[in-house]
Amino acid sequence: MTTFDESDLKNRGFLGFQRFRELDLLEVPREPGVYAVLRDGNEIPDVLDASGGGWFKGRNPTMDKDVLTAKLSHATETLYIGKADKGKGNRGLRKRIAEFVRFGNGEPVGHWGGCCIWQLADPQDLRIAWLPVLDRLASEIETELIEEFVRTYSSLPFANLRR
Repeated sequence: MTTFDESDLKNRGFLGFQRFRELDLLEVPREPGVYAVLRDGNEIPDVLDASGGGWFKGRNPTMDKDVLTAKLSHATETLYIGKADKGKGNRGLRKRIAEFVRFGNGEPVGHWGGCCIWQLADPQDLRIAWLPVLDRLASEIETELIEEFVRTYSSLPFANLRR
């Protein structure tokens, strides 16, 4: 059964499961892949009035608190699914996750995907896991995971804004 919890993701080959506040980027592989952000259990985190994310190109990452709170209603640990395709400049997992963390620390970094994570109370307590992908495009795996999530929960993961 698909649950998108830590056990399910480990069975799919995901690694890491480190809290953001304890994340050691040297343990994150440089290869392309997909990553997921998880909360502990099904406890619904509080949503803040303003995001702690960076303002990239002057764009405010804050979203409507009530809209975000409503998106947290389904019972799954996975809050976000992202990708790190090789692309220009070797944008593998380590680099992409580093950008995600820098954005969450308020830096004006171009990582708009998952920006809702940084509007949750205590985002440093959330966990991040990764799955290196060498035999396919990470974007294909990301799309498949998101589609499976939508089939299971009838909605996108909390911080995924588009398919």
